[in-house]
Amino acid sequence: MSIAIGDPVPDLELTATGDQRIRLTDYRGRNLVLYFYPRASTPGCTQEGLDFAAAHADFDAADTLILGASRDGLRAQQNFKTKQSFPFELIADTDEQLCRAFDVIKLKTLYGRESLGIERSTFLIDATGTLVREWRKVKVKGHVDEVLEAARGLAQ
Repeated sequence: MSIAIGDPVPDLELTATGDQRIRLTDYRGRNLVLYFYPRASTPGCTQEGLDFAAAHADFDAADTLILGASRDGLRAQQNFKTKQSFPFELIADTDEQLCRAFDVIKLKTLYGRESLGIERSTFLIDATGTLVREWRKVKVKGHVDEVLEAARGLAQ
């Protein structure tokens, strides 16, 4: 069962960079952007992360935190974060519990081969822990600006 707009986010325990154990409910009291990307250190995922990093201060001004997530292991996530100097944490969702909760695992086709992978998606969670917006099949260019505008709308 996936989370729908208007639903509270689940209280899942997750592994994040900095060797942290976190829960999405830990972030109540502030808005939260949760973005899913297919694979750490690939060109599109790097650009998306850099775009979120460049807007980090603007999100902070809108009382909004950022978390990135993929199925990569903790070491890959930590290396990605360190190499790109991301000012936010990345979740290593190796057991796919978070991905499945947000229904971002989809059948993808690349060069005629089908496989299950993460569909680039972003979710905006308000300060009460309720999902208020979602973007699926995200195209990286201009996406962060759209998410920031929605976050600013929550801060008003």
